[in-house]
Order: sequence, then C-alpha cells, then structure tokens
Amino acid sequence: MEKNNFIDYIRIFCRSGHGGAGVKHFRRDKLTSKGGPDGGDGGRGGHIILRGNSQLWTLLHLRYFKNVLAQNGESGAKQNKTGKDGEDIIIEVPLGTIARSEETGEIEAEILENGQEVIWMKGGRGGLGNQHFATPTNQVPEYCQPGEEGVEGWKQLELKVLADVGLVGFPNAGKSTLLSVITAAKPKIANYAFTTLTPQLGMVEYRDGKSFCIADLPGIIEGAAEGKGLGHRFLRHIERNSCLLFLIPADSENHKKEFEILLNELKEYNEEMLQKDFIIAISKSDMLDDELKKEIEKEIPKNIPHIFISSVTNTGLTELKDLLWLTLNKHTS
Repeated sequence: MEKNNFIDYIRIFCRSGHGGAGVKHFRRDKLTSKGGPDGGDGGRGGHIILRGNSQLWTLLHLRYFKNVLAQNGESGAKQNKTGKDGEDIIIEVPLGTIARSEETGEIEAEILENGQEVIWMKGGRGGLGNQHFATPTNQVPEYCQPGEEGVEGWKQLELKVLADVGLVGFPNAGKSTLLSVITAAKPKIANYAFTTLTPQLGMVEYRDGKSFCIADLPGIIEGAAEGKGLGHRFLRHIERNSCLLFLIPADSENHKKEFEILLNELKEYNEEMLQKDFIIAISKSDMLDDELKKEIEKEIPKNIPHIFISSVTNTGLTELKDLLWLTLNKHTS
C-alpha cells in the first residue's frame, strides 16, 4: 500500500487578532500640570493571509496545524503613541486552493497564482485614543475606544489540482502508463484497479521549448458522482482542467458505453464540465489491426476528436501531443 502524502482537504480553526484599545491620557510634565488629551490609538490585530506557493502541491504541511491564532494589537500609550500592530500569520498553500467557511459553505478566497496574497480574515481595528474626541465644548474627553474583536470560526481549505489536461478513464485504462511515457512523472503502475490513489502531475515537453501540464487522476467508476469509489475526492480535481482526455482501452467490451458512463458521471457531478474540450484516445491500440480500428471508430461520437495510441510502442503519441496542444490553444489562435 502506497504511503499517501497527498492531502487535498484540511479543516482548521482560525482567529484573527483583536485590535488594541485606545488610551485615555492627558499630557503632564514639569511645565504642564493640566495639558490636553494625548491618549494614543490601539494597534491593529493580526491578519490571517493566504499566499500561493508554486513549490507546494499538497496541503500536507497543514495537517497538524489545527489552530491558527493571530496576534492581538497592543494598546496605545501616552504622548499620542499608537500601539504595535499584531503580527500577521501567512499560510502558504498550493495553487488551486479554495478557502471556505465551514458554517456557510461560501468560498472566501481562491489562490491561483504564485505569490498571490489574500487577506482571508482581517484583524480587528485598533481603538481610538481620547485625543480624537476633544471638541471646543469638551476639551478633556474622558472617553476612548476599545479595539475591535477579531473574527473566528472553523474553515476549510480544499485543493483542486491545476493542470491543462486531465486524464479521465476507468481504473486500468492505461492513464498512469501514458503519463510516465510522455512526461517525467513516475506514477505507480500495476495491473489492478485504483493503483493511482492520488493525482499525479507531469509536464509534457512540446516543440520549441513549449510545454503543458497533464494530470493523471484516480479512475472513475460508475456511481462516482454519488461518492462511490474515490467519488468526489477525484471529481473535484477535474474542474480545473480546460481539456479532458478520455482514455478507453482497446480491449474494452463496449467503447461507446464506457465513454457514455464516464460522461454521465461528469454530468451528475457538475454539468459545467460538459462545456470543456474533449478528446478520446483509444489506448493499448498495438493489439488492433486496421479492421478493428474501423469497427471501434463506428462506436465513437463523430463530433469528438479521437486518436489511437499505444504507450508501449509509442504509437500515436506525437500526434496526441499535437492534438492536445492545438485543442488547448485554439481559443487564443
């Protein structure tokens, strides 16, 4: 059993810092016995900030980081001195991370770029000192403000893998083998279902130094949209892919039915997935002759590009890269 270091969901308790209190104080020194108000303002409470880090690909580093408590702001001081702001807490997350409120389910932040920073939970504002409340009719105000409280609550961080192309297919369709051949990724490969338990990413080197990212995702089974098998844990990663490559093995009993089951699971999970670009690749095609290929072509939808490939003999892989690149860039061209 493979060791699973891929964590794509974390539940944590967060609290931003409370603002420091303003101060009530009047200026007193050897020359002034009854000076005006000079109470300083309180410092701001610490923010909780999310920052994108392209070197991270999992939420594993947050697994035991269950309580995130930002520092409170300091109180103001005499001579109009403002209190020190509470120290911010920066949580680094992989690209593709979504932050939600557990109570409402609302998406509060989304990190898509390296170095992108989002103030997830604002610290409380510092209170005003009594210097701000002096008026011509009240020159010795006895009032100052307390600092605002921070915000707190249980939060969820959810990772959806960022990749240009997602490999979709039943277990044992040959997705991991294909990824290992056209990229430098080293996914686990074996002849049994659910060898891939976590998404695997690889960069496909194209012509003229160009490249694109492809993801081998855990296989779908019928009922995945209802949570069967790896269910939602797998399907949410497809949402980020702009192009889906359906891998159907040549030795499938019914190629059309297999494609329709895969398509239906995507539709049941999220109908918007049907708006993506689709490509069908018949894998393990080294066992086919021309006559069998023609029979399979009759089963495949006419409006979806298709290609016959073999990861073992490298048949059709160059043409597959060309087709993927063309599909990914057709909107820009």
